[in-house]
Amino acid sequence: MALNKSIAFVKKKMEARFSLFAKMNFLILLLFIPIIILFTYSNNVASQVISEELQASNIKQLSFLSSQIDSRINQTADFVITFSKDPNVEKFNGLNLWDDLYDKMQTKYVVQEKMMLQSGVMNVWPVTYTVYSQQNKEAISNNKDTIKYDEDYLNSNMTGKWTYGDGKEMNDGELKSFHWFYTDSFGHQGTLKGSNLIVHASFGHENIENMLDTYKAGGQGDPLFYHKGEAPILNRSASVELVNELTHYLDGKQLGDTDQEVVRLADKSYLVSAVKSPQLGWYLVDIVPLDKMLGPISFSRNLFYISMILLFVIGISASVLLYRNIQRPIIKLIRGLQSVQRGDFSVQIKSNANNEFAFLFYRFNEMSRQIQDLVEKVLGEKLRAREATLKQLQAQINPHFLYNCLGYIINMAQMKEQEAVVSMAYNLSSYYRYTTRMERETATVEEEIKLIINYLDIQKLRNERIEYSIEIPDELRKQQVPRLMLQPIVENAVIHGVAKSYSSGEIRIRGEMSGGFCRVYVDDDGPGINTEQQEALNRKMREPLQEEMGCGLWNTNQRIVHQFGEGSNLYFTKSLLGGFRTEIVWRTPAGAEQSQYPTTRGGI
Repeated sequence: MALNKSIAFVKKKMEARFSLFAKMNFLILLLFIPIIILFTYSNNVASQVISEELQASNIKQLSFLSSQIDSRINQTADFVITFSKDPNVEKFNGLNLWDDLYDKMQTKYVVQEKMMLQSGVMNVWPVTYTVYSQQNKEAISNNKDTIKYDEDYLNSNMTGKWTYGDGKEMNDGELKSFHWFYTDSFGHQGTLKGSNLIVHASFGHENIENMLDTYKAGGQGDPLFYHKGEAPILNRSASVELVNELTHYLDGKQLGDTDQEVVRLADKSYLVSAVKSPQLGWYLVDIVPLDKMLGPISFSRNLFYISMILLFVIGISASVLLYRNIQRPIIKLIRGLQSVQRGDFSVQIKSNANNEFAFLFYRFNEMSRQIQDLVEKVLGEKLRAREATLKQLQAQINPHFLYNCLGYIINMAQMKEQEAVVSMAYNLSSYYRYTTRMERETATVEEEIKLIINYLDIQKLRNERIEYSIEIPDELRKQQVPRLMLQPIVENAVIHGVAKSYSSGEIRIRGEMSGGFCRVYVDDDGPGINTEQQEALNRKMREPLQEEMGCGLWNTNQRIVHQFGEGSNLYFTKSLLGGFRTEIVWRTPAGAEQSQYPTTRGGI
């Protein structure tokens, strides 16, 4: 017996090893063919692919340098705008009502210190700031040279954007600076009104040169800053002859926001890339010799071949182990998860191995059991929450009618209308006999109609203009609905409908059963509301309760939705009487039929 088991065990092991060996041969063949194809293909396209990648990389690096320059300029502009709102700066441009000379000097000193501090913070991007007071005809600057107020100079430079040069004559060989003049006149950056505060920011070509030097130190190119009609700004180690030839070429070309092409200069091929700076309108241009770009291709290709060979050997070994120890358990786990996704939380995964997947399968089985228990608990909690929500919404509506009825009784007592007080008290007592029976959350439509008759009779005592009619079929009167469902609707028709017009006073309540739904229509001949207001009110019924919106109609709508589900709700539209109509719609039990309409009329 033991011998037979041993033979079977060995046979099983041999079959497994043979299967593994066959799979290994298949993987070797499967991997070897793509390697041969890749080897043949890479010899033909390596140069082209790498060249394109290097060109794209060159554009990205140039775009990054442009974004750095623009970022520095934006920081400068942000400081200028913020600095113009500084209390000390505004005081400097005030009506010159200084407490004393010391106060004036102190204000100027604080403003100058802030400009110097900002320039020190941006040490890698030094900027000269000058504040001009048009009110006081004075200027303060962090420049070592004394700056005088010159209104003609300011008017000639108030362009609202960065400019290269400020109109002053430059010495031979001397490069201009970039300038921006900002005024506190909102929407009128190009004009001065006589009492403006002007903040002038400027930086020299040295800032651009420093950025170009840093860029050149980390790459193979020879960058420059170019604008047609102006002398280009070069890095400090640029070849002047090559730059002159490149500038002559660029002057005759229409550049876009980003340009790149191969150009023949000085009997050599260069890759010329250009990116436009949105802030300054200048172009960052980089010129790279193609022989430097394509030099490492041979080394990279050989390294790629060696890497692919090693990857081929490692891949064969790893694929066999991967399939045996990882892929099979993962397939089992995926099937288990698919079962859970379909709602079968009783699925269990069995494991014959003693490894990490065994622990994972054990935790998966525990998770399935816990999810099944959790689903059952959540379902029970939802049922209990639904019941609690219905009770809460009903509790919010009950005091709403009580407050209004008490107000009616007080008003009638003040007017010495004893019969009206007695009648109202009688109807109110009938109402409370109905509302205090909290053992039931629902009532028949017939019981709701009796409550409405009590309410409308109370309103009739207060307003003789009110007339009402109720036409509800017998079958609909037997339907179960949430308690106090109709009362807020009728109350809304009285208060916001007939009570707002001296000529109106008719309220019509009609019901029907058709198409699997019960419908009750409450119409009034009041002033009503326009179409936009109707759409807004219908939309608010589907949204959470808002503070400015009354809770009566919203709570009633929520109770109907909770009680009868989708398709049941309140809907507001224009009444055939000319006023406002409220439609109450809810699903009706199957088999219910519409019967005759008994009519109840009041106020006639």
